[in-house]
Amino acid sequence: MSVRASSSQLRHYAKLLNSNLHNLLKTMPKEKKHIPEAQKQRKRIKEKFSKYSPGKVTLQVLGSGAEGAPRSLYVFSDQSRYLFNCGEGTQRLAHEHKMKLAKLEHIFITQPTWANIGGLPGAALTIQDVGVPQITLHGPQGLQEIFIATRRFVVIKDLEICVAECNENTNFEDNVMKVKYVPISRNCSISSENGGENFSTSPIQEDDIDYYAHEHSGRRKSPPKISESSKLMLQEIKARGVSMAYICQLQPRPGALCLDKCVKFGVPPGPLLGKLKSGEDVTLAGGKVVKASDVCDPDDPGPVFIVLECPSEEYLDSLVENEAFKRHQSTATRDEDVAHTVIHFTPQRIMDHPKYKEWVERFTPSTHHVVLNETNTCMGSSAVHRIQHKLNLLSNSIFPLLGDHGTEMIIEQSVDPPQPKKIKPDSPALPIESLSVKSRPSSPLEHYIYTNTLFNYHLRPKKGCDKSVELKLAPSEFIEETMAVENFPQVLHEVTQQVGQKQRHLAIREFPKLLFLGTGSSIPNKTRNTSGMLLEIDENRVIVMDCGEGTFGQIVRFYGHDKAYEILSNIKAVYISHLHADHHLGLIGLLQGRRNALKALKLESQPLFLFAPKQIVWWLSFYDKCFESIREEFVLVPNGELFLNNHELDENLERKVLEALQMRDVSTCYVKHCPNAFGVSLTQRNGYKITYSGDTMPSDSLVELGQNSDLLIHEATMEDELAAEAVIKMHSTTSQAIEIGRRMNAKYTLLTHFSQRYAKLPRFNENFSENVGIAFDNMRVRLDELPLLPLLYPALKLMFAEYYEELEHKAAKRQLKIEREKEALQQN
Repeated sequence: MSVRASSSQLRHYAKLLNSNLHNLLKTMPKEKKHIPEAQKQRKRIKEKFSKYSPGKVTLQVLGSGAEGAPRSLYVFSDQSRYLFNCGEGTQRLAHEHKMKLAKLEHIFITQPTWANIGGLPGAALTIQDVGVPQITLHGPQGLQEIFIATRRFVVIKDLEICVAECNENTNFEDNVMKVKYVPISRNCSISSENGGENFSTSPIQEDDIDYYAHEHSGRRKSPPKISESSKLMLQEIKARGVSMAYICQLQPRPGALCLDKCVKFGVPPGPLLGKLKSGEDVTLAGGKVVKASDVCDPDDPGPVFIVLECPSEEYLDSLVENEAFKRHQSTATRDEDVAHTVIHFTPQRIMDHPKYKEWVERFTPSTHHVVLNETNTCMGSSAVHRIQHKLNLLSNSIFPLLGDHGTEMIIEQSVDPPQPKKIKPDSPALPIESLSVKSRPSSPLEHYIYTNTLFNYHLRPKKGCDKSVELKLAPSEFIEETMAVENFPQVLHEVTQQVGQKQRHLAIREFPKLLFLGTGSSIPNKTRNTSGMLLEIDENRVIVMDCGEGTFGQIVRFYGHDKAYEILSNIKAVYISHLHADHHLGLIGLLQGRRNALKALKLESQPLFLFAPKQIVWWLSFYDKCFESIREEFVLVPNGELFLNNHELDENLERKVLEALQMRDVSTCYVKHCPNAFGVSLTQRNGYKITYSGDTMPSDSLVELGQNSDLLIHEATMEDELAAEAVIKMHSTTSQAIEIGRRMNAKYTLLTHFSQRYAKLPRFNENFSENVGIAFDNMRVRLDELPLLPLLYPALKLMFAEYYEELEHKAAKRQLKIEREKEALQQN
């Protein structure tokens, strides 16, 4: 039987979507009721503090800009939050480090490139969910169009996105700071790979499919389309090139009242203290006049900090000749105008350019220069290392330690060294020698400050650098946490013995080899990233299967920089199962990362094969035409032209694909999820067959597609007791996924795409057998090692015992609630 989209099949699919059960579930209210109340609370807090200049303001590095990591600067006060640039992966780091996004109101973008805006769609979802009513984007014209372009797969309905008019004649001001916009323009007469291109006026056919229609109640408004004039405007902006710099100055703040001085001058408790605090002189009962200046610290006029990105040589003339910066350099006429710090998002090769060095030298020696670019090495997460060190105790082969060595590690000594005095976050400025910096003798400055995640630069109340909370890793602490679990050492010993015995009886070939880059659903958390897998066919061929946000960073983190470049250069194909954001939002970053790897290794640039629903072309073409050129990086292979037993792909293209991948067959089928959702089977020339479900409810077509697979990789979003919720979202439960593997006669079934409620471990049940395994982020398993995975279950349950007990407790409470509701119905 063919699994092609026949008319009978489509009728069956339509029947499913229009069944009474589905209509009932579809119309159930699913709005997040907490959002309106959170928005009201946020407005009340904002109104309360809007009249006061904050007493605490800090610049904090969230993403350092290291290869594979986002670059983003978080500015927080005791009232508001601001974000400068929002690269891919910002949302995940903000979640791990508990950034208070509920207070975020403004996002400033230097240049509309993926390195700066790739994290905007995901971050907006989180901002919306915590109840922020409105966010304002600042930067080059057209930034908001990224949200319109992604509206089919990133649903923003409770967050108003505003755009500030940013040019040399406008400014932004609130009770925290004043911001002057300084556009830096490209000199198009200087040749470059991006310079002077002609923008196309050909229309782009927009994708009108709502990929989340099955989850909505029907009350959702249809989002607006991008107008042709907006598309042309964006193409023109791309061709012209603008990078927005920001000169920021904190609002002045009166000096704090010193109570010790008040006592010394004999000021009694009461209303006189309030008058002095507000800067008013007072007269005491005996006639003595006490001046506010006598009992208050000096006023703080508000320090200046500058944020900028000079993307390439073409922008240097505009930067160094711009008069706006001179007021804050050595030529400043007032001390309070001198820049206290400059944040450089500029690439290192441009920072090393003589013109850029000369421009930096114009600042005073007191100006600090903080760098957020690819020279940094900290990728920003300790959580991924924590869980990998724990899992590594079970198997060094399946859970190898990560190749990312860019974050400082705390190594415990046998003899306790003297403990340095802890530095409080609001401590005075630290001497530059005490910072985690890299000396660069070739630089015009003695030092730039190269940073890790959570590096702080305090602007108020005291000014200075602070690395006391800068990210560090403590491997011994990670391991001790696990070994301290009751009975774990004994169970670990038993499990590792069993694994060793089993391993000796297996003939383990090096390839094929599967690395899980993301095993969570919907949005990333600190333990599970969104969907992504890397299949190594042999030492020269790699396929990436699904590509959630942060996939490129996961590759760099797992392999380390040099090995990652080798792997990236070997990627011959990417497979996208469907067009939900958690399955393809990392594609642009991966394409760019692969291009950079090929260039760095001096290899010929060749496009990869992109297996995907053909509708993806609209999004990729839009980004290519309006933001950055990526179209030459891939050749589309539509999933819908590879249906089982009925391939319609051009014969020459199919021959090239199979030869490049050393495959005998690549076939697809529709699965029961959103429109244009596919499953795929890959049959290699030496005989092995791997089937991947993508997101789906139990699907007969997938069973046929995957018959006699060596491995089925199937989504298992929900536990069995949440089957009704799985139907609403058109996903599978663990037992349903296992049953699909049994029906297709798969030798092994690997479960993935777990709801983030199962961040560490899913719930096991009686259907987990010796040929069923569960996937973790950064789990690398050879096909012949699959029999080892079930042996790890006892140790995994104990390793995460507290977490697993909580899952069981929640399940028991749900069951009690169901039983009570049944009893109530029977009594009625």
